Amino acid sequence: MKHLAKNQALCTKCGQCEDICATSFFKSNDKEKSCIRIEEAAKENSLIKVCNQCGVCIDICPVQAIYRDKSGVIRIKKEICVGCFMCVGFCPEEAMMQHNEHLEPFKCIACGLCAKNCPVEAIFIAENNDANS
Repeated sequence: MKHLAKNQALCTKCGQCEDICATSFFKSNDKEKSCIRIEEAAKENSLIKVCNQCGVCIDICPVQAIYRDKSGVIRIKKEICVGCFMCVGFCPEEAMMQHNEHLEPFKCIACGLCAKNCPVEAIFIAENNDANS
C-alpha cells in the first residue's frame, strides 16, 4: 500500500506542501486547512505531521464513519460523521485535522501533490514496507 513517507532531516520548512494541500482541497490559502503540517521540533529540525494510514482512527470512531478504501487509504464518510473529533485526539501521528469552519475532521488521502511540490523530497510516496518510512 502506498502512503506518504517523510524524511524530517531534509525539510526546510518552506511550506510549499501545506500551501498546495490547502489550495487543492479547500481552495484556501489558510495553512490550517492543510492535511499536512510542518512544525518546529528543534532549532534546525522540523516535524512533519502527515497521515501514515495506520488505521487507529478506524477503531476509535463511534459511528464507523472512518474506513480503509480498497487502495488502503483511510477515508472519512462525511455524511455519517457526527463531528465528535475523537479521531483527532487519538491519532498517534497527530495527522487527523480539524478546523472551526468544518463540521468533520479531515486528513491526508495520500494524493501525492505535496510530494510532487516538495523541493527537497522531504516527503515522498512509499510502500508500507519501505525501510525509509
